[in-house]
Amino acid sequence: MSVKPESASDLFAGPFALGTLSAADGPAFPALVDRQGQVLDLRVALGNPALTMRVILEQWQSVLPRLRDLAADKEHFRRPLSDFRVLAPVEPRQIFQSGANYRQHVIDLHVAHRDPSDGRSQEEARAEAAEIMDRRAAEDLPYVFIGLPSSLTGPYDDVTLPSWAAKPDWELELAAVIGRPAYQVSPAEALQYVAGYTIANDLTDRATVFRRDMPQIGTDWLRSKNAPGFTPLGPWIVPAESIGDTGNLQLTLKLNGEVMQNESTKDMIFDVARMVSYASQSAQLLPGDLVLTGSPAGNGMHWGRLLRDGDVMESAITGLGAQRTRCLAEEA
Repeated sequence: MSVKPESASDLFAGPFALGTLSAADGPAFPALVDRQGQVLDLRVALGNPALTMRVILEQWQSVLPRLRDLAADKEHFRRPLSDFRVLAPVEPRQIFQSGANYRQHVIDLHVAHRDPSDGRSQEEARAEAAEIMDRRAAEDLPYVFIGLPSSLTGPYDDVTLPSWAAKPDWELELAAVIGRPAYQVSPAEALQYVAGYTIANDLTDRATVFRRDMPQIGTDWLRSKNAPGFTPLGPWIVPAESIGDTGNLQLTLKLNGEVMQNESTKDMIFDVARMVSYASQSAQLLPGDLVLTGSPAGNGMHWGRLLRDGDVMESAITGLGAQRTRCLAEEA
């Protein structure tokens, strides 16, 4: 099941955003959505019946001026957004995910995941975590790992909680969408390779993050983060020029109407430019790829309340719109 957006534009910044839509059971197509909630089929407007969002991103520098013109030109035939299903806005080849990138969030997790035999007080554990964060920032070492595109789902789609996931949790994140091949770029030039931004909710099963059969192996991101639908994405790609500075965007996640996460990107240890640059030192980032930049404090482990059947998550980031996803237990 998929629900419709509660408002036409869901408050995205700038004159237009991009999405991937479908009508009934028709094929997916890339679309321009304006502030009035009107949809322009970019296959028609750009004269390419085979056009996809990834192709648009591969041609981003030349296509962006045409998108600006199309947004301002009301002569092209448009249809209301309510006629369509909103899908994940892009199918990336690679997803680069960031862990431990919000100071308060990392401190909370450090306390929540400590060994039960640890006799220190919470204050001592938090002080240790704060010291670790300060050292990481000083040494300039972000933490990046790889996610699977098969985990993506649309911003209004139901999310199935697998029967094996004992502790499913939410993680609202700002995601950068790459618009040019990027390899070994510096932080100073990294944002030139970002076409736009979108919303990601990087669901995680806390029970399987660490391998219990052999703790020395460390984290198991395949098992804990990559179930089908575990990464609701979108609704829109908002051009970077419409967002501007990403250093003070508010991330808010509500669970059944109650605010759980409500933090600014100011709490990031490493900013977007640093994350993109760091990922590009080891791998070549390709147009359409995603760089998720970590999640702020307020996840389920912090509240002692994890996801269960029937829960509804509403996620928003300044200028990027909002998601609304319902959780269904696999048995249901």
